[in-house]
Amino acid sequence: MAASPWKTPAWKKPLRASWKPPMLDRTLAVARKELRELWRDPVYLGLAFFVPMLMILLLGYGFSLDVKHLPVVFVDHDRTPYSREYMDAYIHSEYFTLQGVLGSARTAEAWLREGRARVIVDIPPDFGRRLSGGRSVSVAVTVDGSFPSRAMVIQGYAEAINALYNQQLLSTWLARFGNRARPGPGVGMSLSVWYNPALESKNTIVPGLLVLILMLFPALLGSLVVVRERESGTIFNLFASPVRRGEILAGKALPYVGVAMLNYLLLFAASLWLFHVRFIGSFWFLSLGTLVYAVDTVGIGLLISVLTRSQLAAMLVTFLATVTPAFNYSGFMTPVASMDATGRFISRLIPATYFMGMVRGSYLKGLGWDIYWPDLLILVLYGALIYALAWAFLHKRIG
Repeated sequence: MAASPWKTPAWKKPLRASWKPPMLDRTLAVARKELRELWRDPVYLGLAFFVPMLMILLLGYGFSLDVKHLPVVFVDHDRTPYSREYMDAYIHSEYFTLQGVLGSARTAEAWLREGRARVIVDIPPDFGRRLSGGRSVSVAVTVDGSFPSRAMVIQGYAEAINALYNQQLLSTWLARFGNRARPGPGVGMSLSVWYNPALESKNTIVPGLLVLILMLFPALLGSLVVVRERESGTIFNLFASPVRRGEILAGKALPYVGVAMLNYLLLFAASLWLFHVRFIGSFWFLSLGTLVYAVDTVGIGLLISVLTRSQLAAMLVTFLATVTPAFNYSGFMTPVASMDATGRFISRLIPATYFMGMVRGSYLKGLGWDIYWPDLLILVLYGALIYALAWAFLHKRIG
């Protein structure tokens, strides 16, 4: 049958099933597939939503330039209302926290050396008698200089509090005797800085960098050992072998602990010979602490390697779990005592906090086993917990 000579008008032709061009259809199909993959993979879903919130929380709570709640100890040789009033000027400020009122300067110096106090205020025995008689008197303020920026801030706080106290003294004197030619009483300050008198930042920054470097790189190397074999398929050789889980973890950790110790020796030598950092402590005690710390950080990497399924995810999680907390909460930049309750709680959960005190105490104060054995014990228990978790999550089976 011959075709009709009449063509159907364009306006009567049926519409396409979809108004979208084919390229857009294919693009949306790929996007839907990728969304499904993102939703099914908890690691990448966490990177997309959880990590940004975690970063702002960690940085917001941990990174602060304020110096508050500094532990101060008083040596009160006077024990009069005048000395108590002077101490109240420190205690009632938000910048200092009272650790004790002692009668011996030797005890206060031991507290400063051990880190129990960061400031000593020594009030002389004639403090009240001289002020009540309209004469001036001087107090000795000793500051821990192991953290230079903090020491400079402490000096400013102490000078401001002393100036405010002098202003109150002058107001009381004028109200009592009127505006006479005789000058009123005043309190002078004799400031001294211990352990880092020149307030050189390298004496604090370089030892702190040693802690951060030994937190990141051993953990980063350890985070790849299991997941790398999982991706390449060689993990099945371990699954089929008679090697036990504990033996797998120990065998994989030992080489990287050795690498971490070699790095420590290089970093320690560089701190002395290149940066000329002041070191007066025991090399053997510091090396023992570094060994325990390296075992912990490699263990953190092994635990992450056991829990993740790709090398990229392992590296990202390791960086997030080591560098960010160590930089913000270990006391590297901000004193732990100056953090709020949340920051102080987080600082106690990471090994870098305990090792940071050991390293700086060894470098600047010559402290050793008698002071830092509790921190060393905590690092040992921390490592035992980390390896126990890695052992529990490492299963010799597929899936």
